[in-house]
Amino acid sequence: MTQAAVPTVLQLVQSNSLPALVQVEIEQLILRGELAVGQRVNESELAVRFGTSRGPIREALRALEESRLVRSEKNRGVFVREISVTEADEIYDVREALDQLIGQRVAERVTPEQLQGLEAVLGEMDAATGNQDVKSYHALNLKFHDMLVEFAGNARLIETYRLLTRGLLLFRLRGLQDGGGFAISNTEHRAVVEAVAARDCARAGRLLRQHAVESRARMHKAAARKSPQ
Repeated sequence: MTQAAVPTVLQLVQSNSLPALVQVEIEQLILRGELAVGQRVNESELAVRFGTSRGPIREALRALEESRLVRSEKNRGVFVREISVTEADEIYDVREALDQLIGQRVAERVTPEQLQGLEAVLGEMDAATGNQDVKSYHALNLKFHDMLVEFAGNARLIETYRLLTRGLLLFRLRGLQDGGGFAISNTEHRAVVEAVAARDCARAGRLLRQHAVESRARMHKAAARKSPQ
């Protein structure tokens, strides 16, 4: 009898991480509009696209449903979800409070290397602003905020923040595109980083919270522009 092959460590890592990688790719498809709001997600097409079986696709979609980016309908399938402005406002209520805490904690504990990383992303966002490349700016914007929450050094805060804000992905992109300027957004980012660099915890928290307030305002402006007159 032939002995079953023992999977290598690399194979195990690849197997365990594949649904997470697929999840990121599907998020990007939604973010870029390749999977539109209300559109049914075709598992078979995604499996072919990513060169995998349907199992990892299903796992990724379950995770995205928990993140409230997609919704599942019995006997119909999985669809890209659109949150209402009312729901987005509820998320922003919580996000503003969390951002204040994040700003304070990052200013308390930031390392020189972390500060350098934040400055580097700010520079990339300035370049995207100069090129009027809102899609690149949006991806960098998400990276910037993800770095901040990571640098806060609280695992439960990181988990809560990421789960909470994932549903705002499309609203944040629309806010940048139609809500009045991503150059202004990066000016707000830079003020936060300056406060962090100065170790001014109160100011960093206040500025990051105000940035969330302004982001909400841009979201409302974009929503108003898209509403029928």
